[in-house]
Amino acid sequence: MTAATRKKIVRCPWCGDDPLYVAYHDDEWGVPEYDDRALFEKLILDGFQAGLSWITILRKRDNFRKAFDDFQPQKIARYAPKKVERLMQDAGIVRNRAKIEGAVGSARAWLDIMEKDRGFSHLLWDHLDGKPKQNNFKRRGQIPAETPLSKTISKDLAGRGFKFVGPTIVYAFMQAVGMVNDHLMACHRHAAVAKLAKRT
Repeated sequence: MTAATRKKIVRCPWCGDDPLYVAYHDDEWGVPEYDDRALFEKLILDGFQAGLSWITILRKRDNFRKAFDDFQPQKIARYAPKKVERLMQDAGIVRNRAKIEGAVGSARAWLDIMEKDRGFSHLLWDHLDGKPKQNNFKRRGQIPAETPLSKTISKDLAGRGFKFVGPTIVYAFMQAVGMVNDHLMACHRHAAVAKLAKRT
């Protein structure tokens, strides 16, 4: 899609006209994701977003991937205090000790799920019987910050040792990985994402 074409299309207002944000909205947000590691990455990044805007995290995403070994849980779970200190000195990421240490704890929880259960993807998607929930919101104000389901998943994840997985963070995560389709009805991606969901 060319830059000129992108400008003419109706899309969700939250992405504004920042090229990076627009590309994320058009190509990633709301697309159903079933890969265990990719889901882990997104959940960790959503945790780092807490108190910040997503565009801040998006602009740092490549730096995060480099700093966190491409979000390989097997490596993150083994981070020693010295590694945490190095991350605290990395200006390319969000330098928040609780969030960094939380990522380490979440990686260990992820490994435990992968070893004992059917996998992280199954754990999440089983809450929706494997199929994305299709919403039909017309206005941004209709979109909730959290839902009963996000509260349930939040409680489940927290109980397994994940950090920074409150109901609001979990709902933002659900939107991003296509567990719910929250593109507005007028947005050009609403119908396209709905069709993707039918093929999963």
